[in-house]
Amino acid sequence: MNNIIRKNYPELGEVKAPYVHSVKHGSTLYVSGLTAFGTPAQHKGIVEQAEEIFSQLRKIVRVEGADFSALIKVTIFITSFEEIAALREVLYRNYGPHLPASSLVEISRLFSPDLSIEIEAIFGL
Repeated sequence: MNNIIRKNYPELGEVKAPYVHSVKHGSTLYVSGLTAFGTPAQHKGIVEQAEEIFSQLRKIVRVEGADFSALIKVTIFITSFEEIAALREVLYRNYGPHLPASSLVEISRLFSPDLSIEIEAIFGL
């Protein structure tokens, strides 16, 4: 079990709940669900929130010495499919040629009523 590293990233702000930003097990990095909470994008639409989340993911993988070519899997939780076409554009733009395995799930709500998307990710380092 000593090859498990639990980590928070100061670049993302302080975690005030019972989780860490990521857990690294061997050469796999599991990133907790990220949202735009506490950022200017929090009160904006799904596109702006998704872009904020990808910015956070880029900060994490940069610290870990990787990039989006290491992305293996994402799970995306959204509160509505109404803006799915715009969301897909954001996803394609951020993934580039490195499309991950993916799950997209519509949920009734997230922990804050103004959030419309949460993304968790797995990277191979």
